[in-house]
Parts: sequence; structure tokens; C-alpha cells
Amino acid sequence: MGFNFYWANIATFLMIFYTDVFGISAAAAGSMLFAIKIINAFTDPMIGAAADRTHTRFGKFRPYLIWMALPLAGAGVLTYTTPDLNENGKLMWAYGTYLFMMVCYTCVNIPYNALSGVMSSDPQERTTINGLRFIFAFGGSMVVTAATPFLVKGLGGGNERLGWQLTMVFWGLAASGLFAVTFFNTRERIAPPPAQKTQVWQDVKDLTQNGPWMVLFFLALIIMITITLRTATAAYYFKYYVQRPDLMAAFVPAYMAAAAVGASLTPLLTRFIDKKLLLMILMSATGVLSIAFFFIPKDQITLMFALQIVTGLVLGPKSPLAFSMYADTADYNEWRTGRRATAMTFAAATFSQKLGTALAVAVMGWVFTALGYVANATQTAKSQTGIVLLISFIPAVFAFLAVAVMMFYKLDNKQLVQIQADLAARKTANQPNVT
Repeated sequence: MGFNFYWANIATFLMIFYTDVFGISAAAAGSMLFAIKIINAFTDPMIGAAADRTHTRFGKFRPYLIWMALPLAGAGVLTYTTPDLNENGKLMWAYGTYLFMMVCYTCVNIPYNALSGVMSSDPQERTTINGLRFIFAFGGSMVVTAATPFLVKGLGGGNERLGWQLTMVFWGLAASGLFAVTFFNTRERIAPPPAQKTQVWQDVKDLTQNGPWMVLFFLALIIMITITLRTATAAYYFKYYVQRPDLMAAFVPAYMAAAAVGASLTPLLTRFIDKKLLLMILMSATGVLSIAFFFIPKDQITLMFALQIVTGLVLGPKSPLAFSMYADTADYNEWRTGRRATAMTFAAATFSQKLGTALAVAVMGWVFTALGYVANATQTAKSQTGIVLLISFIPAVFAFLAVAVMMFYKLDNKQLVQIQADLAARKTANQPNVT
């Protein structure tokens, strides 16, 4: 929940904040977001490597929740601060503060992600852990997307710039409190083999030779493009196409509430359907639902919300499924090589997610520029059509591509059972005899 106080703000509001509040052009904002995401994506493996090699009495990953909480809060406030600068100055400020925020975010988020891989070795229990995790993640997104417009208005007293700054103070402090709750209520139970001493380059090499993980890498990239296009375009869709910007306060939260319900059903679904097949079904349905969105008339508000809610239900299980599968690939890597790098496994996965987000926002900026988008003005018919395509057909293409990629995933439930049995046997064999 705490992480989504940041992530949902970034995905839903940051692009329109830069174009309509801070005064950066759509092309410059899109290119800047793309560039920073690319740079930040490369920091993920470095932070993952550092977390894997951290040794404290609290574990490898949990301490980062305390160490980096307040720096992240401060970085968030700076990112949504709008000093009175010329165009080049604004762009430099945006580059610097957004990069600072994303690096701080990564320093907390990568170790946090790795926690689900070391709290339990049971694949079904991991799915349950991640299912519960994403109930709160979507809950946090629902709260932040619903409350942020009102907080900006109320805290700013009519001054949008002040409103955004104070709103991020609020979300930053709230997130820091939740990180502390997580720190005090989790335990790390799975550790690398005692004799393991590997170089970072070996961890990276192991991942590139881990077939199931490579499939998930490309899958995460593609799915993030799909989701980010739909989420970030929604603000433009309601402001310029439907001409009801007030509906954004309910539209994205409706999706998040439905996604939380979908996430809660994940452990039940995986009892009857293999993870691979389930993901393929979900992404196929997402593609069909996205296409259907193109044909909704702009005055059919109820139909928009109904389709959005169904899409949320369908996409809800995607995140807990993917993160439990990342943990499975960490087990597969240890089973195959005798080496374990849990944080690196998750870090390289978030690398692909950030790359997908970067590509999505860059596509938005480029499409808007090509279609003649002008901030805070009546859009041309061509520009409006582009906005509708960005929330319907274009993400649908990526959803169907995700289905095709998932066909190459070979780590099924039967093999996972064997892997866990073999790892348990190795651990028993390596324990010293006690007399």
C-alpha cells in the first residue's frame, strides 16, 4: 500500500502534472520520463546485488524499509515542487528530482520485492502472500487516485502547485509509516547456501541462462506497457475526449477496487489452473476488453465504468501471479546452479517493468506531439482519436503479445514440486551431524 502511494501517483498523474501544471511540453515530458526510467532501470540490478550482499541482524532485505523511507518521502516532495524557472530550467529540475525519487524508490522497493521470495519456500503460499500483498497494493492505488485530486485542491487552497507539493508530503509520511509496519512484522526464512560467494557478474549470467526468468522478463515489459498506456491515458481521456475530468476521481479507483478483488482470488484460481495457463487467459481477456473500449460512445459513462471494472477483475491476479513466479525462478536458479540471488532476480524483473513503463510514456508523448496535442486547450478530432487509441487498440496489441511470450514459459507445477523436494534434500544433506 505504501509503495502505491508513490507508484499510482507516478502512473496516473505525473505526466499530466508535468504538461498541465509545471508547463513542460508533452514531447519533452515523455522523453524525460523515458530517459529517467531507462537510467533508473539500470540501477535496479546494482541495488539488488547490494541487497543480496547485505548482512544485518534484521536480515538482508528488511532494513532498507527503514533506511530509505524518509529520503524517498523527501524526493517525492521535490519531484512535485515547481520552482519558477525558464523552460530549460524546468526540464533540468524535472530530470534531477524525478531521477532522485526513482533511485530512492528502488532502494526500498527492490529489497521489499525480494521478501516474498524468502518468507516461504512453498509456491502456493507465495501466491497467497503476493495475493494479499496486491490486495493492499491495489487498495493503496484506489485511495491515492481517489484522494489526490481532492488533496491537491484542499491543501493548495486553489494553488495547484502548492497543492501538489503538500499532497506529496502527506503521501510520503503515510508511506513511511507503512514501511515501518512491514519491517516490524516480517521475517526472512530462506538464505543462500552457506558457502555461496559469487560475483555480481555471475548473478547476472545466471539470470540470462535462466529460461523461465527470461520469459518473465519480457512478459513484465510488455504487460507494463499495456497497463501504463491505459492508466496514464485515462486522465487525458476524461479531460479532453469525454470532457468530464471530474470522473477521474472515480474511474481509476473503480479499476483498483476491482483489481484488489481479482488479486484476492489468485490463490483460489491457482489451485485449479496452472500459473502459465491462467496468465495467458487473463491477458487474452485484457486484449479483448481493451478493444471493446474503442467502441464506447463518449456519453456512455456507465458502460465505461463497467468495462473498466471488468478489466480490473481480469488484471488483478496478474501481479501476484508474476511475483510468485519470480520467486519460483529464484528456486529454479538455485536448483540448477547451486547459487541463489533473490534480490537480483526481482531487481532485474523490475528493470523490465520500468523499461515497459518508460516505453509507454514515451509512446504517449510522441503520439500526442504527432497528433498536435496542446495542453489545456480544445483538442482536434485527430488528437482525440489518438487518445482513444492509446486507451484501447494500442494496449490490446501488447496484451496479445504477452500471451504469445507466455507460451515459452516451461516451469509448471509438477517441476516446482520436484525442485522444492530436491532443494530440501540438499539442505538436509549439507547440515552437520549432531551427536
